[in-house]
Amino acid sequence: MIKQFTAMLAAGALLALLAIPGFAAPATGAFGPGATAPDFTATASLAGKDFTFSLKHALAKGPVVVYFYPAAYTGGCDLEAHTFATEADAFAKAGASIIGVSADSLARLNKFSSDPNYCAGKFAVASDSEGRIAASFGLTMIPPQKGVIDVLGKPVTHGFLPRTTFVLDREGKVVARFSSHDDHLSPDQHVARSLAIVQKMQVGKQH
Repeated sequence: MIKQFTAMLAAGALLALLAIPGFAAPATGAFGPGATAPDFTATASLAGKDFTFSLKHALAKGPVVVYFYPAAYTGGCDLEAHTFATEADAFAKAGASIIGVSADSLARLNKFSSDPNYCAGKFAVASDSEGRIAASFGLTMIPPQKGVIDVLGKPVTHGFLPRTTFVLDREGKVVARFSSHDDHLSPDQHVARSLAIVQKMQVGKQH
């Protein structure tokens, strides 16, 4: 009985943290600016339709913002997705593309990617259910927690990736890396900082 109560408290605590816009688990590793991002392909969704995302193909078009987040349909992640969607045209104008990565299933992402309140069909989100892509970027996934319910009232049964953003130049080099845990950034600040960086890169390219 005590073990069950402790588990409920832990799950409740995690749910509360997920609802906080700035929540992010600690990131691990020293993968940062100057490093070459690991190439990856992943099953992803754009505007509710699944496809195979290729980082290599995205980089051929310009800089890429790769952002990892805990779970679709949870407070901070919803704010982050909505803000990226709102600024998607500004990212495109700067020649950059966006890919969100979480451990959500493709079914959840198909809904999340097309939802007008969140991704709104403006950018792709990829499924990293086993955390392999995150691990290649030096991030560790938190194991699934019992009792976590999303804003739709459905249980979240997958693990959680730490909220961490990487800005890559078109050669695949990491220009910037920041996380909510290490840099104390709110989800919308991840977007603002990413946009400022790619816009600066675009200005530099013009000169």
